[in-house]
Amino acid sequence: MLSFDDRAAGEIYMLYNAYELQRSMLAGASALANVGAGLLSNPANPFAYFGGGPVLGSALEVFAHAAAPRGKPAFGLDTTIVDGRSVAVSEEIVLRKPFGQLKHFVRDGVEGGPKLLIVAPMSGHYATLLRGTVERMLPFADVYITDWRDAKLVPVSEGRFDLDDYIDYVIAFLAAMGAEGDARSHMLAVCQPSVPCYAAVALMNADEHPNRPRTLTMMGGPIDTREAPTAVNTLATERPHAWFEQNVVATVPMTYAGAGRRVYPGFLQLAGFMSMNLGSHMISHYEMFKHLVGGDGDSADATKDFYDEYRAVCDMTAEFYLQTVDLVFQTHALPNGTMTHRGRPVDPAAITDTALLAIEGERDDISGLGQTRAALTLATKLADADKRYLMAEGVGHYGIFNGSKWRTKIAPVLEAWIAKHAG
Repeated sequence: MLSFDDRAAGEIYMLYNAYELQRSMLAGASALANVGAGLLSNPANPFAYFGGGPVLGSALEVFAHAAAPRGKPAFGLDTTIVDGRSVAVSEEIVLRKPFGQLKHFVRDGVEGGPKLLIVAPMSGHYATLLRGTVERMLPFADVYITDWRDAKLVPVSEGRFDLDDYIDYVIAFLAAMGAEGDARSHMLAVCQPSVPCYAAVALMNADEHPNRPRTLTMMGGPIDTREAPTAVNTLATERPHAWFEQNVVATVPMTYAGAGRRVYPGFLQLAGFMSMNLGSHMISHYEMFKHLVGGDGDSADATKDFYDEYRAVCDMTAEFYLQTVDLVFQTHALPNGTMTHRGRPVDPAAITDTALLAIEGERDDISGLGQTRAALTLATKLADADKRYLMAEGVGHYGIFNGSKWRTKIAPVLEAWIAKHAG
């Protein structure tokens, strides 16, 4: 007789395979719908001008876009403006590791400027979710980013990846940047990586590591999720840890390079985020439909671009996901003083030589107000002049690092903070 654990594992394995079957079927349906939409919008087709042709064509285009399969998007940042002139931008891989690489956005002919490591969240989306973050910082800083790999594409032979490994990667990336000029860079952690980045900074300060960052900026990060709990926090705490292992962890199918690896599938994370604001997503697609019917292709394309990125998801290793649920959301290890890195205590009081900036969005429904600010309180031996807090009014979680308020209200504060602690 199968145990409960065996049955649960089998069910989630079947779920992954069912998802792959559905994805393949929808890919074909999307292609057919795209052809139909093209025919109904073709200027040579008389039905494109009257009757139900425009409406049906627009409906098919919305469906084709929603059902289309998505891979890893490109950053597509080819130019930027530095000191009033346009300069070319190219991507360079500085360091490759099994579960991620350090990517450098090289500005042609531009020397100097503060080195900034943007640590992208490993939470089901690719680093390209921060395209707007990178784009805004390129005129000011020499930008690097953590480009995490989709866990289902990493062979089992490459081993595990957990929260301890994440911290090791951050330290290794900072060291690699330090080998290229100024030893001490600046670091920006967006959402989930606030915890491992904060831990890395504490460890590096305790060791007087030569590559410890000059500043760490945390944006919408779950440092202490007991502050203003959100729906995400409630989901992570209302069920025992074993429930997550039994119900949301799957085995990668044989069609991928990471076959046999245990993962938290990206499609489950996306389903969770979509369900939190299902009404808004439905309205967005309806608005896109109306734009298409009305011939407003630019507005429709803006919605398409957002969902092309938002719906491009990747898997996380099971050990990283489960450890994050346990330490960050259930036992609150960092604020409780029980967090360790490979058996060594992580002590926030060791942070004395890295300035901290905590940024929160007033309307953040992922990380509530106070969760990121807690990082400043925990660093008890850091001088007050090296701590700053910003609450961005009228900003939700995504708006902290993307959009007009990020560009005009938040980024200037970050730039001023980095400039103040340039060394």
